[in-house]
Order: sequence, then structure tokens, then C-alpha cells
Amino acid sequence: MAHTTELGRIGIWSVALRAEDPAKFGEVGDAAAELEELGYGTLWLGGSPSLAEAARLLEVTGRAAVGTSITSIWQHEAADVAAQYAALAPGRRERLVVGLGVSHGHLVEGYTKPYSAMKEYLDALDAAPAPLPAGQRMLAALGPKMVRLARDRAAGALPYLVTAEHTARAREALGDGPLLAPELKVVLDPDLSRARETARAYLGFYLPMPNYTNNLLRLGFTEQDFEGNGSDRLLDAVFALGDAAAVRARVDEFLAAGADHLAVQVVRPASEGGAGGLPRAEWRALAEALPLNG
Repeated sequence: MAHTTELGRIGIWSVALRAEDPAKFGEVGDAAAELEELGYGTLWLGGSPSLAEAARLLEVTGRAAVGTSITSIWQHEAADVAAQYAALAPGRRERLVVGLGVSHGHLVEGYTKPYSAMKEYLDALDAAPAPLPAGQRMLAALGPKMVRLARDRAAGALPYLVTAEHTARAREALGDGPLLAPELKVVLDPDLSRARETARAYLGFYLPMPNYTNNLLRLGFTEQDFEGNGSDRLLDAVFALGDAAAVRARVDEFLAAGADHLAVQVVRPASEGGAGGLPRAEWRALAEALPLNG
């Protein structure tokens, strides 16, 4: 599937970039402009952002792509998403990547047949008066069927909470053309024991979600790896832990496995906001260490 948006090699994934509170628009805008200046190729709005929230970042940037990661198909009607995309000015529209996902059963009333629901949603986007082009949308694909759908009906896949091995498998399933842009959580802390403690506290939020744990089981992890908010083996596979050099090594591992782009999410200790807030010092440090330009 042809894609027209340049993601760059490394992007930043952050819930805080959504800026739902108008009082924070200025601070978030300043941070977004700095991320672009630092050389990050894409700014990913975490959670289930609307295209209106993405539009605010497009207004304060001029080169970087802006992506939704992930817009839930249950929370945002396909007709509305297509119309909001069409309403953007052409120069901004081409920088937007609409990431779509099926969310999780415990978060959605009436959640059923997620694969079929995604196919129907894509059909609705294609049938809209002003269709959302397949080359401007990507899917939060974990399992083989959804990865193949991302290959056939979108610009590529946005896997979340995955390993380098999953990246290699997804690359094989997608082939050479479609984009593969996994998310990678980073704890920038040279004390490995403390970094794992931070990671474990954050990972506990995701382990009750079968979409993630089923995928990890397919990758060879066991139920025992989910106990206590994650074994060391699991943490080391789905996080980049350590100093900037250690993070760079993990990033290189994902890129070597076939990722075209990596969406980096900085996770801090809960006392410092976890994955919330705007960790600008960490973003600056990573910009010096990571291969932002290839």
C-alpha cells in the first residue's frame, strides 16, 4: 500500500501531547515545536485521540508528521474521522497519520468481533464522501490477521507493547512495502534495578488486557512472566532500560528486526508522572543518542 507521509526514523509517543486542557495548549505546543527542532520525525498522540487534537499539533509544527496512536474505532465514528481529515488544509493533511485500533473489551461496551469491526470501519472510511486514503492510515496490529489487514488496507502497522521478535515476524508478514512502526517504552535510568522497578509499575496497567497478553504468549512468554507485574525477562524484552547507550542498542535491535520507524515512549517513575507529563529533558538526551536521521 503506497504511503505519502514521511515518518522519519524515530518519533515520540506521548499521552501528554493530546493536551485536552486548553490551559496546557501553550506548553504542549512549545514541546511539540522543540521535538520537531530536535529532529524527531513523528509526534504520536497516545490514548484514543481525536483528529481535532492532532490538528492542534499540526498547527504548531511545520515538518514533522503527527500520528494518532491509537484512535479507537469504537469511540470515533468513521464518517466523522473522514470528514475531519478532509477539513484539514492540504499541507497539514499530508502530515497526518491516522492510527486506528480496536481497543480492549473491558473498555468498550458491546465489544465484539474486533477484526470484522475493523474491516467494516475501513469500508466506511473508503465509502465516505471524501474518503480517508488508505495511505494515510495505519492499524494497531498485533495478531497475524490484523497485520495482514494493515498490509492490505492501510499504509502499515503500529504495534504496541511488542518485542523485536514480533517486529521481525510482522515485517515478514507485511513484506517490504508497508510501513512498520512499533512503539517502544524507554526508562532512561542507568540503575537497572531501579529502571525495572519503574517499568514493572507501568507494565502492570497493561497485563490485564488479553490483546496484549495473548500476543506475548504467542511470542513464547508464559503466564508466569505476567506475575508480579512482569518478570525481568518480559521487562527486558518490551522496554529499553538503562542509560542512553543501552537505549540506543535496543532501538537498533528493533530497527534491525525490520522496523521502518520506532515510536519511543519515555516512562518515568510514578513519583515523576509515569508516562504522563512532558519529559523534555529525556527527549533531549535521547535526541543526542538515537539515529533520528537514519
